[in-house]
Amino acid sequence: MRLLILGGPRFVGRHLVESALAGGHSVTLFNRGRTGPDLYPEVEKLRGDRATDLSALEGRNWDAVLDTSGYLPHVVRRNAEALRGRVGHYTFVSSISAYADLSKPGVDESAPTARLTPEQWKAAESIDASEPRASPAFTELYGALKSECERVIQGTFPDRAAIARPGLIVGPHDYMDRFPYWVSRMAEGGEVLAPGRPERPVQVIDVRDLAGWLARLAGASVPGVFNATGPEPPITMARVLETCRGVAGGGARLVWVDEAFLVGRHVGAWEELPLWLPESASAGHAGIMRLDVSRAVETGLVFRPLFETVRDTLAWERARGGHEWRAGLTREKERALIEEWKRTVRG
Repeated sequence: MRLLILGGPRFVGRHLVESALAGGHSVTLFNRGRTGPDLYPEVEKLRGDRATDLSALEGRNWDAVLDTSGYLPHVVRRNAEALRGRVGHYTFVSSISAYADLSKPGVDESAPTARLTPEQWKAAESIDASEPRASPAFTELYGALKSECERVIQGTFPDRAAIARPGLIVGPHDYMDRFPYWVSRMAEGGEVLAPGRPERPVQVIDVRDLAGWLARLAGASVPGVFNATGPEPPITMARVLETCRGVAGGGARLVWVDEAFLVGRHVGAWEELPLWLPESASAGHAGIMRLDVSRAVETGLVFRPLFETVRDTLAWERARGGHEWRAGLTREKERALIEEWKRTVRG
């Protein structure tokens, strides 16, 4: 099958190329050539900017397109209209952030998604389409932007589109550092601040499981909307950290710190302490790690053992060398919080 992938081979795109090639597909990459331009010499590479220059796509046809880099509705509309009639099936990588309400567990694909207000549409139009993630407005509107992109794809490719809504994507080449933080921190050892309840549900998806499933959806031209996140049933935060400790072998000692204590000290959920979001009803996050993934499972989404994800992420992290961390607590702040927590508990 002839597959067109929109986006570079940095994380999801990288594993998607590998999955597609392993499945015997012919792959064409369309991107700006900024990430891994020398990777995959056997793959056709078309250069262009999806926001401004689609000329490299003119006069070409593919059986399916997989879109890993669609963020702005007007850009996605331009791309979709350019490809309409020239590709048979469109797979769009969206996000669980597209849902309007994730305050309750069990959200399935029938739940309402977010909409941009007229004022937000104006803000969205001001985002630099060549570097959308650099804009504060993009961060604020991310979920609604993804939702509006979904509507564009569904309207342009009715009955010929698959919308995948991943949660937290983890595994080798995770440049956002959220899962690598825990793997690396446990390998380092010592006292490690563990946030909230040990039994708190966690949903993550290994990028290789996601990529393999996406390639199969495209290859079989499967339409529909799918939550594409962690195992069913969800694992717990304790299991994640215990698995990281077991694989890393760093002798880390977990110090479980109460959620209210962390919130009261303005510790950054998700960024400073990845995988942690306050569970209190007022926070509105109760469902973000407890989505219904049964529809995706029915179409063939499978989950590898957690220890494999931890093992391979740790190996990649050690191989990539020094870098500036995008997520996680500094050691100084972690030590200070642990010591204050201990004093609080002792009374």
